[in-house]
Formats: sequence, C-alpha cells, structure tokens
Amino acid sequence: MEKKQELYRGKAKTVFATDDPNFLVMHYRDDVSAFDGAKLAKLDLKGETNNRINAHVMGLLAKAGVKTHFVRLLNQRESLVKAMKMLPVECVVRNVVAGSMAKRYGIDEGTRLAEPIFEFFLKSDALHDPLVNDDHIRVLGWATVDEIAQMKALTHKVNGVLKPLFAGAGIDLVDYKLEFGHTLDDPAGPVVLGDEFTPDGCRLWDAKTGEKMDKDRFRRDLGQVIEHYREVAKRIGVAL
Repeated sequence: MEKKQELYRGKAKTVFATDDPNFLVMHYRDDVSAFDGAKLAKLDLKGETNNRINAHVMGLLAKAGVKTHFVRLLNQRESLVKAMKMLPVECVVRNVVAGSMAKRYGIDEGTRLAEPIFEFFLKSDALHDPLVNDDHIRVLGWATVDEIAQMKALTHKVNGVLKPLFAGAGIDLVDYKLEFGHTLDDPAGPVVLGDEFTPDGCRLWDAKTGEKMDKDRFRRDLGQVIEHYREVAKRIGVAL
C-alpha cells in the first residue's frame, strides 16, 4: 500500500493518505506539547517509542475483543490504520485522582477511587476540552444514545484489560483518554477505538515509588521523559 499526500498534522502525529481511501498511514513525530500547544519541544526517540507502545497495546485490546482502527506496524515511526470519522468527544477513565479532577473537586492527588470514574470531554483546543455529560452530547448531536453507550462500555472494557497489564508491570494506570469513531468502510457499524494509547494520553505512576512515567514529566519539567516512556515499554513487553 503506497503512502500518498499529507492529510492532517496534529500535535505529535501526521496522517497520510494511501492509495486505498479506507486506510491511512499514521506517522509518529518526536514533537511533544502541553497546555494546548503553549509548551512545545522535540524529544529524540519519542515517535518510534510511542508507535511501538501503541501497536503493542492495540494488539492486546484487539485480542480482548475491542475493535480498533490499528492494522499493523509499517516501520519504526509509522503504522497503517483504518480511515475513520471520529466522534467529537474524548472518553476519560480515572482509577486514581490526578490532574484536572484533583483541581476541579479539591481532592488530593493520589487518592484511590473505590471504582473507576468515567468522564466525557468535548474535543476542542479553543475551549480547552470542557467536561460535558451525556445530555450535552445527545441533545447537541455529537453522538447518539447508542454511540454514548458503546463508548462507555468499550472504555471500561479497555480498563479491564490495561489496568491489570500495567499492574503486573509494577505501574499504576492512574487515568487515560480514548477517542472513538466509525470506520469509513462501515459508517453505520459499531463504534471503533481510534487515535492512540501511549504515555502522551494517560498517567502512569510507578507502583512502589509513585514516580511519574508519562507526559506529566514534560508538563512539570521533571526531565527524563523518553527514558521513562521507554521504561514503560520495556516493562509491558514492547520490543524497542
């Protein structure tokens, strides 16, 4: 399958067309950003590290019955994925209080939750991804009742797969975000997991020390960002 023109350039990935409109090439760059693009940098090895972590996680999720857009690795920095029409919301699961949840409700960061909490956010950099609920999504036409239910069920299913995976590697899966949509070759079909699962979009803490192993290292100027990303990869069995 031949890579064609650039279609979209995000904060850390570039998406290219192929000679088949139902498939795209996702290229992982070394760019890293925080605070809606206000803080930017390039980190050597980030692109290939995230590409391989995502491929490993997506493979595990597919085996567990979670439909994803991921097809296969192409090279160190690129993966073949199915073209999708994305739903304009992010799905977040929180196993431990951190980040915006701690600030929003005045709860100490690190507080462990009795059960996972699910949240929806509107995907909008301009609005800083505001928290929304099912009624906003349904009434404003961002997703149907059935799509909302599917997104919730799939996000919790992902948690059931990944939380024990990371726990077995000595890592707490604190929280994470997922994005869903429909593949172009089946627009009326089931909701499918898109985008990526990497340390850019989740919080991972060392289970013994509490040391941050995710993008918070960049946000908070803790240093050794890629070293910790690659340690995460090593622990969960990713070949780098």
